[in-house]
Amino acid sequence: MVLWPNVKKSRVNRLLEVNPLIVICGATATGKSGLALQLARRWGTSIISADSRQVYREFDIGTAKPTVEERQLVPHYWIDSCDPTETLTLADYQEQTQEYIQRLQAAGNLPLLVGGTGLYIKSITKGLKIPRVPPQGELRCQLSELGQSQLYAFLLQVDPVAAQKIHPNDQVRTLRALEVYYVTGVPISQQQGENPPSYPILQVGLTCSRAFLEKRIYQRTEKMLAQGLVAEVQYLCDQYGAELPLLNTLGYAEIKQYLGGEVSLEDAKTLIVQHTRQFAKRQETWFRAYPEIVWFNVEEGDYCDRILQDLDQTLFHIFPQ
Repeated sequence: MVLWPNVKKSRVNRLLEVNPLIVICGATATGKSGLALQLARRWGTSIISADSRQVYREFDIGTAKPTVEERQLVPHYWIDSCDPTETLTLADYQEQTQEYIQRLQAAGNLPLLVGGTGLYIKSITKGLKIPRVPPQGELRCQLSELGQSQLYAFLLQVDPVAAQKIHPNDQVRTLRALEVYYVTGVPISQQQGENPPSYPILQVGLTCSRAFLEKRIYQRTEKMLAQGLVAEVQYLCDQYGAELPLLNTLGYAEIKQYLGGEVSLEDAKTLIVQHTRQFAKRQETWFRAYPEIVWFNVEEGDYCDRILQDLDQTLFHIFPQ
């Protein structure tokens, strides 16, 4: 049951009756996990992760995964759910997350969906209709050999509507659109759309100035290195091979360069900070496109307490007695 100090029980019951979903989003290193942990402990609920890498076991330090101790304080869904060699599709994520939300709502809890993977969050808040076509490895290899210009020309022929929404140089989305068409015989543009959930959603975004965020990114990178990021990457390379796709992602790719003798450790750290900053900018651009997100600046002292208070007021203003 949700615990709300200093709030009338009737108002809490009213909030539970409408079963809202609370989303905490924003760029990396803005403090989403810390705020979510405080909210979950205060409200007696659980956290559903919306992070595309924290779902994978053994990728811990480089993904800033919640610690074992934090997960003992508050139940976390979608942490350590997949092996590094598995592929979690967006459709699978959406389906399982919807089940988690329903389960928490049925138990009288407020679900907290937390993370920076915009497409994961959008799949839930907008109810994206996602073609249930798993990745076709052999087909993708055959298509990739043709080159992006030829692939895009094919897409223009079989699905011009999808082609208008995909940049001619975006091979990932081009391959996906062709993959869906060749497997199902139906253009992906005809299989997509939105079916938003019936329950209300409050989206909270965390933001800060560029200088403040860069400082936090630098501090977090140093912390990851101190915690043993180099050893983690070495272990993962030995265990799964250096060509594992996850090892080409942010933080891991740069340390892999260091282990391969391509750059110094200091240069690897500089690259991680630089690439993380660029990634955060893309995340900010993504989330800023959604006017329904209520933004909070994290630069002020004790921002967690302030956001908790403001969020209480926002929730009960939106869902009054």
